[in-house]
Amino acid sequence: MECPYCRLESIRTLETRDSQNNTVRRRKECLNCGKRFTTYEYIESVELMVRKRDGRIERFDLNKIIRGVQKACEKRPVSMEQIRNLAERARQNFMMRGKGEISSQEIGDLVAKYLKKLDRIAYIRFASVYRQFEEPEDFRRILKEVRK
Repeated sequence: MECPYCRLESIRTLETRDSQNNTVRRRKECLNCGKRFTTYEYIESVELMVRKRDGRIERFDLNKIIRGVQKACEKRPVSMEQIRNLAERARQNFMMRGKGEISSQEIGDLVAKYLKKLDRIAYIRFASVYRQFEEPEDFRRILKEVRK
């Protein structure tokens, strides 16, 4: 970093403080001209985008996952906290991949995987909608999968 006054790169940090909204405030001093200035450091968040089956792209919405899982878990012994945790784990997984875009299929696959561990009936309900079941054979296939 260079001094905003003399443009030389001889700077020392005098003080560091955490600030609002996950930022760090640093008070600095130029060793050349002696002037002081403040810098702010923040985490740059990459907005996660979702490519839908029809090719459209939209912003990732955690609430959509929560609503879908809630529907699958109706009248099941699954708490709202478990549902939120599942959705947050999925979001963190996508963020850690470092890609700015994911497909709706990737979301559905990961949510189904987490839901299968949480509640098998809810998993079957979720899969029937997500995979667009149309025939009774579709249910038979997934029941065999769940029994494994």
